[in-house]
Amino acid sequence: MSYHISNIRPQPDHVLVDIADYVANREIQGGLAYDTARNCLMDSIGCAMEALTYPACTKLLGPLVPGTTVPNGARVPGTRFQLDPVQAAFNIGTLIRWLDFNDTWLAAEWGHPSDNLGGILAVADWCARNAVAAGKKPFTMRDVLTAMIKAHEIQGCLALENSFNKVGLDHVVLVKVASAAVVTHLLGGGRDQIIDALSQAWVDGQSLRTYRHAPNTGSRKSWAAGDATSRAVWLALITHKGEMGYPSALTAKTWGFYDVLFKSQPFRFQRPIKQWGSYVMENILFKISFPAEFHAQTAAECAMQLHPRISERIDEIGKITIRTHEAAIRIIDKKGPLNNPADRDHCIQYIVAVSLIFGRLTAADYEDAVAADPRIDKMRARIICVEDPRFTQDYHDPEKRSIANGVTVEFKDGGKLDEVVVEYPIGHKFRRNKGIPLLEEKFRANLARRFPARQQSTIINLCLDQPRLEATPVNEFIDMFVI
Repeated sequence: MSYHISNIRPQPDHVLVDIADYVANREIQGGLAYDTARNCLMDSIGCAMEALTYPACTKLLGPLVPGTTVPNGARVPGTRFQLDPVQAAFNIGTLIRWLDFNDTWLAAEWGHPSDNLGGILAVADWCARNAVAAGKKPFTMRDVLTAMIKAHEIQGCLALENSFNKVGLDHVVLVKVASAAVVTHLLGGGRDQIIDALSQAWVDGQSLRTYRHAPNTGSRKSWAAGDATSRAVWLALITHKGEMGYPSALTAKTWGFYDVLFKSQPFRFQRPIKQWGSYVMENILFKISFPAEFHAQTAAECAMQLHPRISERIDEIGKITIRTHEAAIRIIDKKGPLNNPADRDHCIQYIVAVSLIFGRLTAADYEDAVAADPRIDKMRARIICVEDPRFTQDYHDPEKRSIANGVTVEFKDGGKLDEVVVEYPIGHKFRRNKGIPLLEEKFRANLARRFPARQQSTIINLCLDQPRLEATPVNEFIDMFVI
């Protein structure tokens, strides 16, 4: 038996076309998006500077072949590496993401849109250095902020109604897609080349979430975004050389992304692509206080409030209840042994236990030295999570996007403390006025880990001056972070 398969090449999938039109043609309006993007830039680079204090991260950095330096290559902030844009994107993306402390977007799919900054900064810097060498005008930081806003919008709006984790795929697929689109545009690609690069990203192999979940949780989750944004740069570069695209990469029967990896379901959009602007950047969630999986941020805040009341009564605690939302239970509700820092920072019981016992939560608290404290596992065993349907509903509500948790402590003698509830974390848009000064302090503290006082001051003064920052050539901005 035979059947006819048409070999007529179709028009590109409308999703690819609409995203390409957004990247190539949409003007970003309003100062809020650029102001927020500036804060995101500061926070992301600050996270990278803190990651440089962890040998498990720094061992992955540098050129693939030791000693290699690329003329006019992209520089890696906080280091002396000057690399090709693909490897630079991996380095920068890995640094930003390593400690799980950069911005977050929560919806049907969660993720970290600032992960795209690895590819954006690497390509913008590389292009700027080569432009200067050729006597041409380089990209400015305004171009970087614009690319960030559009990458946030692509990743975030795709995530609103489409759950990649429910089909076993990691959210970094959206980093690859968003980075491929905006980086192709930075390289000079027009609408058609952006379509081709997007198609390459969708037909590319996609990461499984294996490394994020028990019993395999491991450090790959800390460099997966660096891998995705660097892969996007590679795909953009070969597209820029003229490599063809695949017009029905999503919709092709049997062989397209929808049929192979998305249970034959087309993407759904809460916000039509033709209406995309800067919604995601303006509503992004900053991780300001705690380097922890975002669904646990408010639980940590609750625990910090409870710490002074229970610090002298740790041994008297009989039960702790976390009232939470469905996503938190699905992702970070863990029992049993925790094998490494990557395991611990994705366990709500560990996060709450450390916060209650010590009254703090830092990246160092996930390391073996702290985890060895027997009080932590003893308290973890007494913590249960229960879903509150209202919390889950408000989590998905586009007007609220809360990430609520409530913590109740009960003692062995039958007494208990009133529940402490926090619905919106300090990094939420609803708490921006309180959050941004703390974000700036976080940036200052992270710069101090790496640079002498005068260099810190120069960087901070520029980053707090929106017009001057936007006008600064990208290569000059990055040179400020060279040690």
